Amino acid sequence: MAQLPGKLVVMRHGESTWNAKGEWTGTRDMALTFKGKREAHMLGEAVAEVRFDRAYVSQQQRAKQTLAGVLEASGQPDLPFHVNAAINERDYGIYTGLNKWETQKRMAPAEFHGVHRGFDYPIPNGERLKDVYERSVPFYREILLPQLADGKTLLLVAHGNSIRSLVKYIESISDKGIAEVEMIFGMVLTYRVDAQGRMTDKQTVKIDSPAPPA
Repeated sequence: MAQLPGKLVVMRHGESTWNAKGEWTGTRDMALTFKGKREAHMLGEAVAEVRFDRAYVSQQQRAKQTLAGVLEASGQPDLPFHVNAAINERDYGIYTGLNKWETQKRMAPAEFHGVHRGFDYPIPNGERLKDVYERSVPFYREILLPQLADGKTLLLVAHGNSIRSLVKYIESISDKGIAEVEMIFGMVLTYRVDAQGRMTDKQTVKIDSPAPPA
């Protein structure tokens, strides 16, 4: 199928205060750390040659702060952007606020992998990755895809799981396969897609982790 003329650039937010402590953050609205703010500027520098037509960001402040840093560093501080709950991080339910690695010690490996990466693994009082997929993919197809068909260059700043859910669709990854995919900090994904929103080309850039403050 023919490639659409537009381009989608995807970034995960920088390190938040709970990320730094290894805690499941989910829907908790945590701010960026110093390192996270620096990561945002480095991401902006990495895409400084790209001229965006519009940006999309989740409701959570760590994503909004990242977007602000990216736009400032890339020389596009006045770029129009839209906030959308469809790309919020998933709700980790009873695991919210728990330290991932301490929790891992108390779980069987399969149970931890299911909570941490699984597509349809139950999360008490929370969301499966499947639930995130079911809200993020319609957003992508209904809002972003028509603009890509119109030749727009779009920036999306979101979260590990909302991005993984989109990657699953865009790259046609199986339910089992997505459990092995991680959207790490400092990664920029640039997609070209067809009329169904499926990947025709992918470019990846990784920034170096910034040094801690002196």
